[in-house]
Amino acid sequence: MRVLAAMSGGVDSAVTAARLVADGHEVSGVHLALSKNPQSYRSGARGCCSLEDSHDARRVADRLGIPFYVWDLSEDFRRDVVDDFLAEYAAGRTPNPCLRCNEAIKFAAVLDRGRALGFDAVATGHYARRVKGPQGWELHRAADPAKDQSYVLGVLTTAQLEHALFPLGDSLKSQVREEAAALGLGVAKKPDSHDICFIPDGDTAGYLTRHLGTRPGDVVDERGEVVGQHTGHHQFTIGQRRGLHLGVPSADGEPRYVLQIEPVHNRVTVGSRDRLAVDRIEGIRTTRLSTDHRGRWRGTAQVRAHGEAMPAWVELDDERLLVELDEPAAGIAPGQACVVHDGDRVVGSATISSARSTRSS
Repeated sequence: MRVLAAMSGGVDSAVTAARLVADGHEVSGVHLALSKNPQSYRSGARGCCSLEDSHDARRVADRLGIPFYVWDLSEDFRRDVVDDFLAEYAAGRTPNPCLRCNEAIKFAAVLDRGRALGFDAVATGHYARRVKGPQGWELHRAADPAKDQSYVLGVLTTAQLEHALFPLGDSLKSQVREEAAALGLGVAKKPDSHDICFIPDGDTAGYLTRHLGTRPGDVVDERGEVVGQHTGHHQFTIGQRRGLHLGVPSADGEPRYVLQIEPVHNRVTVGSRDRLAVDRIEGIRTTRLSTDHRGRWRGTAQVRAHGEAMPAWVELDDERLLVELDEPAAGIAPGQACVVHDGDRVVGSATISSARSTRSS
């Protein structure tokens, strides 16, 4: 099989490519250039798009003896990930740019181009499992729960999953590093990538201010009383506690959290932690990886990449997701992704449009 291995420059994608070669596939490596100036992205092995990473990926490809290419997808990345990130924060929502990158870049732009060039599949170093089920290919959680990345793959379509490979899904991270060392790959001890790659200094609030500007407004309590000022509602997310700079202390002396963001009025509402609890989640922009989950069914919902799987009643169709949690959860914000599971199987996902409590206080 002709396989295009997405090589980020990290240990996971390196071992992915090595395993494909060992299995006898015709493998080519591709590194994605996501910025016209790669040095503007995080360096020091903490991101996944730096100039260092491209050099590391090329060295691994040379070691494996496979062709290696660098594809310039910087315009696609700017439009579909960076601009989307800014627009979502401007609208008072909290996006996940890594999930959006998987959706729009790694499993749309790359897969489409790879298929056009005659490749049968695209392989990545994600920790998730592709399982053959009675209705076709299914996406399942990884064997290593600490590294499971099925959440950020919940946006895939059935057509994309059919041509995707995840060779690390049954492995522990420790095994992957040992394998890389045994193969003599220089990235064996390279730290995992994290943080948002296009925010070099890790200061998300500062990045948003530089690109969206300042717009002073009020911070109010639940009664509408002004308790502080802010320089832009885009600097906040639901559930945030730090950086509120409130001028009026709470009556009970307890910390306050962001409860609501109103872009039209440029207003941020804060209150007690118990007011964050929600048990009903609604979502739009749905994707479905199962045709046999119809109507109302028992499953779990996950709203963060490494968040817990919360038991719930679920309804998912081509336009809408409805989740009724068994127990209330806090800090769920519009713009986040909600991924729903049946056991270890990913059934689908949606972008959260609203989250609220149906229980009286």
